[in-house]
Amino acid sequence: MHDASKTALKDVLLAEIPSLRAFAISLTGRMDRADDLVQDTLMKAWAHSESFTTGTNIRAWLFTIMRHTFFSQYRKSRREVQDVDGEAAARLVSMPDQLAHLDFDDFKRELDRLPADQCEALVLIGASGFSYEEAAEICGCAVGTIKSRVNRARHRLMAQLALRSVEEFGSDLTSGEAMFVPPPGD
Repeated sequence: MHDASKTALKDVLLAEIPSLRAFAISLTGRMDRADDLVQDTLMKAWAHSESFTTGTNIRAWLFTIMRHTFFSQYRKSRREVQDVDGEAAARLVSMPDQLAHLDFDDFKRELDRLPADQCEALVLIGASGFSYEEAAEICGCAVGTIKSRVNRARHRLMAQLALRSVEEFGSDLTSGEAMFVPPPGD
């Protein structure tokens, strides 16, 4: 890879960090682990940049690397002994002072309870802005499967959060903060 290509790749990778970080947080549920996952993803992408086909979707390629990295780490961690030192810190809680934070906490808790495939599809479509086709490519399944997973996830969240319609996922009526906005056309 020549210097101009390396510089261009570096610029593209840096531009994707916010999206990668958001997806990593949804996968790991922890900021520190999400940052590590983003770093691992970027290192793998850089090391294997020759495997990227120019003209294809680099964002989908990066998300696929991240997804594979996460599941590899998850399988490995299931065989490891858990570190109990972090348990006390995990139990420390600071109560939010705005209703939007409470609503978001409820939403996040219910999102975490979704089956992994449904949560992943919903995050890719709803939060990361991927099209159904791109999400299907990242997950290695059919477009219809992604649509079905997103639909089941939304309905399950609506039931768990006692919402009457998808529109209630939008802005919080008291603070105006956005919780989740479904993509157009759904």
